[in-house]
Amino acid sequence: MNSFYRFVSRASLVAVLAVSLAAVSNAATIVIVNNDGAGEGFNDATAAVPVGGNLGATVGQQRLNAFQYAANLWGSILPSAVPIQVRSQFNPQTCTATSAVLGSAGPLTTHANFAGAPVPGHWYHAALANSLAGTDLSAANPDINATFNSNLNGSPTCLGGTGWYYGFDGLEGANIELLPVLLHEMGHGLGFSTTTSGTSGNFSGGLPSIFDKFMIAAATGTHWDQMTAAQRVASGISLDGLAWDGPAAVAYASVFLGPRPSVVVSTPPGIAGTYNAGNASFGASLAIPVSGTVVLMEDGVAPINDGCEALVNGAALAGNIAIVDRGLCAFVLKAQAAQAAGAIGLIVVNNVAGPAPALGGVDPSITIPVLSLSQADGNLVKANLPGVTVTIGNHPTLKAGANNLGQPLMYVPNPFQSGSSVSHWDVSLFPNALMEPAINADLHDQVDLTRYLFEDIGWFPIPTATTLAQFVAVGRGDGIEIRWSFSDASQLSVVTLERATSSTGPWAPISTELTTERNGMVALDRNTQNDVEYSYRLHIIERDGTDSVMGYTSARRIGVPAGRVFLATPSPNPAPGATSIAFRLGQPEFVRLSIVDANGRKVRSLQNGMMEAGDHQARWDGRGDGGTESPVGVYFVTLRTSNGSTTQRFALVR
Repeated sequence: MNSFYRFVSRASLVAVLAVSLAAVSNAATIVIVNNDGAGEGFNDATAAVPVGGNLGATVGQQRLNAFQYAANLWGSILPSAVPIQVRSQFNPQTCTATSAVLGSAGPLTTHANFAGAPVPGHWYHAALANSLAGTDLSAANPDINATFNSNLNGSPTCLGGTGWYYGFDGLEGANIELLPVLLHEMGHGLGFSTTTSGTSGNFSGGLPSIFDKFMIAAATGTHWDQMTAAQRVASGISLDGLAWDGPAAVAYASVFLGPRPSVVVSTPPGIAGTYNAGNASFGASLAIPVSGTVVLMEDGVAPINDGCEALVNGAALAGNIAIVDRGLCAFVLKAQAAQAAGAIGLIVVNNVAGPAPALGGVDPSITIPVLSLSQADGNLVKANLPGVTVTIGNHPTLKAGANNLGQPLMYVPNPFQSGSSVSHWDVSLFPNALMEPAINADLHDQVDLTRYLFEDIGWFPIPTATTLAQFVAVGRGDGIEIRWSFSDASQLSVVTLERATSSTGPWAPISTELTTERNGMVALDRNTQNDVEYSYRLHIIERDGTDSVMGYTSARRIGVPAGRVFLATPSPNPAPGATSIAFRLGQPEFVRLSIVDANGRKVRSLQNGMMEAGDHQARWDGRGDGGTESPVGVYFVTLRTSNGSTTQRFALVR
């Protein structure tokens, strides 16, 4: 998902469409500035069939609905008293049979040294600067410019006929879901990018960006805003040598990221040590280490070590760990050949410089562990054959996509990739994150690690006094979810959630399911009825005995008509080994509730039989049907009834 950033102040408003938001205290209002001409983009009048919860009757309306959905999500997360304007359009972008630019976005203006700027002498993207200043610093201009590829329309010349999927359910199949692309590009415009040139290393207008303040290079131990231009250029192509050290993102990365795959060489002593490896989307779990002697796969046809033809040394692989070069054939074909020969594991060596790559593919029949090594590390292992013994599997403490200090890595390939390098997370992050440079099929509607990077750059200022930072109620199919947090809870002794069916009371304390999250508390009030407005407030007793009430919010439970179902996102998410799954049935149904991995393989059956209408809850303990502990990663919970199926995505961490 390449992104091209522009920092030019331009005003070209065609039509303004407001998106109403209200999810956090002082929640952002995001305004879509429709920059498409008649009959194109958002104005395309081609008839469309509702899909995945998107009820738009035309292609243009479905695009707009998807944009509003993405704006709702970002707006519910970010605080701003100043509306955020996003000038948007669908235009032809680069697209071939095998690759495409899906979208691009960036701020139209940037601001420094304004009243309220936390760090002087640094550029802030317009939307963030306006939020911090409490006023629109460039009222004549939209804050963000975003363009999306109109060539992605089913034409065989563009990604082999792939088209946009406008649904909200994450079931895009062979197409590309627009929602995560929208969230990604908005993320760039909201602050996830640098204004500094990666090719020259020069600051824009003589100043670094606030983004530069938190990117630290392994080679120099300094941040981008402290380096020379030459040092910035070098770190921008340092492969895995640039990381983010903002405290909020680092803290959440320790929870969000899974363990790092590794190859531990035992012998010979000259190359003994731990080598970073890339994860495969198929094969056995890396949670169970496998040890053995390394044997090179040979197929007798040049290049003889890529495993793309019939093996000539299959007998030598039996009981050993095979090593093979990356080539022109699929990774699963190499794994199939190694497994058929009796190998107990497979290492794929990259054929270009850079970090160990992730290995894509799907084949449930592959039951041996598979991972990759960088070209340099793999060649070192091969140069010492025979006599190399290794253990392959997940590292017990290090995280995938982070350096040894736990700092998430930035994307800095060599050579530099304009529009992608530096201003994205590295592709080694696992699970995949929204702001990686390319779209991944397991992304849907989560902003994951980016929310905490935004905290680092200033989107969530630390209040100077104890206040209610957030208090919001949202109706769901299984109840009403209430979230709250305080700027400083150290002086609080008792906090009680109270409910009423009128804004004037009477108020009464309620007992709910409570979950502690990093940014506060989450309660789920299941004892509610459809189409009834419920009001909530907090009853506070401070340590000095002060008794008061604080906050007010209200919501209605979402009704589920007969024949329909509602499936909530598993909670907690990410799930630290176990998670709860709530769902609601509009009528008695034969229900199949399953956990499925990112490759589409069923991991666990949670329900398979008749169930009554109403609210239900299941729990997954992080194990498969056979009782084996499942590896960390991305999973899906799928609910199938006579009305079809619905799916929610979540991550399993430990």
